[in-house]
Amino acid sequence: MHLYPQLPKARNATIAKDIAAVLLILLFAWAGLKVHSTVADLNNISRGVQDAGASVQTGFANVATAVAGIPIVGGQLKDGLQQAGGATGGNVIAAGRAGEQAVNDTARLLGWVTFVLPTLTLLVVILPRRIRQVRRLTDAQRVLTPVVGAERHRLLAMRAAFGMEWADLEDFAPDPLADLEAGRHDGLVAALYADAGLRPPVLAPGPG
Repeated sequence: MHLYPQLPKARNATIAKDIAAVLLILLFAWAGLKVHSTVADLNNISRGVQDAGASVQTGFANVATAVAGIPIVGGQLKDGLQQAGGATGGNVIAAGRAGEQAVNDTARLLGWVTFVLPTLTLLVVILPRRIRQVRRLTDAQRVLTPVVGAERHRLLAMRAAFGMEWADLEDFAPDPLADLEAGRHDGLVAALYADAGLRPPVLAPGPG
C-alpha cells in the first residue's frame, strides 16, 4: 500500500491535506470540550440550590435544638422542626441534585454532538477520496514500474497520448501526436507517471 505520491509537489500537497484534516478533527474535539465545560458551568446554580437546601436544614436543626429544652412540648417541637427541616431542605437538595444531573447529561450530549457531527461530515467528504487516491497510487506503482524497456516505454507513451486529457499532457508534450510519431516518448511517459504521482521511469538498456 502506498499512501503518498513520489513527486515532491504532489506528496507535499497530500501531506498538507492530511495534516489539515487532523487539525480540523482536533479543533472539533476542542470545541466539544469547550461546549461541555461551558454548559457544565451551569451546575453552579444547581449547587447553589443544594447549598440553600442544606442551609434550610441547618436552620431548622438549630431552632429544634434551641426549643428542645422547653418543658413539656420541647421534645415535640424539636421533632416537628427536624421533620420540617428534613422535608423542606431535603426537597430543595434533591431538586438541586436532579438539576445538576440534568446539566451534566446535557453537557455531555452537546459536547459529543459538537465533536461528532462535524468530524463525521469531514470524514465523509475526504475519506472516500483519500481511499481512492491510495488505491490508485498502489495500482499505479504495481503497473508503472521504475525501470522499463524500450518497447514498454513506447507503449506507455501511446497510453498517455491516447488515454490522457490534452490539458494534462500540455506541460510535458504540447503536441503529443507529433511526439509519438517522431518517437519522442519521454515527455508522454513522464506525463503518464506524473498523473499517477510517480517519478519518470528509467529506460533499461537493450531490447524492451
